[in-house]
Amino acid sequence: MTATFASLAVAAFAAAYVGPLTTSTSTAEAAELDPVSLYATTIHDAQQYLAASEAAGVDLGREGLSYTVYVTPTPTPTPTPAKQAASATGSSTSGGWSPPFVSPDPGSAQAIAYEAVMARGWGESEFACLVALWNKESGWRVNAYNASSGAYGIPQSLPGEKMASAGADWATNPATQISWGLGYIGGRYGTPCGAWGHSQAKGWY
Repeated sequence: MTATFASLAVAAFAAAYVGPLTTSTSTAEAAELDPVSLYATTIHDAQQYLAASEAAGVDLGREGLSYTVYVTPTPTPTPTPAKQAASATGSSTSGGWSPPFVSPDPGSAQAIAYEAVMARGWGESEFACLVALWNKESGWRVNAYNASSGAYGIPQSLPGEKMASAGADWATNPATQISWGLGYIGGRYGTPCGAWGHSQAKGWY
């Protein structure tokens, strides 16, 4: 009796232990979850787009593509019109200030210059330009000397020895200096107003 009971107990224990091992179980499968962030969603969409493109035979490579870069051009500045000097033959100073005519004192250097200007047929307006020009250059002083440049005399000849072509007394005689100065102005600028206009624009004549 005891042996029979023991046999039954062993059989029951064996069935309880072996039974679960022989029971068939289903294979666990991971469920595919939807993306849970904006980044994951974007990657997911891109992967799906690439997969669909490859399936359709679409080449997404960049070979052969050209790119155009537009660069905004730098605007060209509008040039400012420069003040024009006087015409070589005209009496106008091209919009610059025109000095008024003042009758020179008799016997003065300006009186000598006035007669010389009238003899050349330039007129009183040209004489007024000459007065302004040589006022600026020398103050009409016969012995005016610029130590920095070496210019000398009423017309500020550079160097002063150039005036020797008009006379040996070029260093002391206003008539000699004026004669040379008017010849220089006529040859280079045409008229005193032409020289005055250049002096206004450039600072020298």
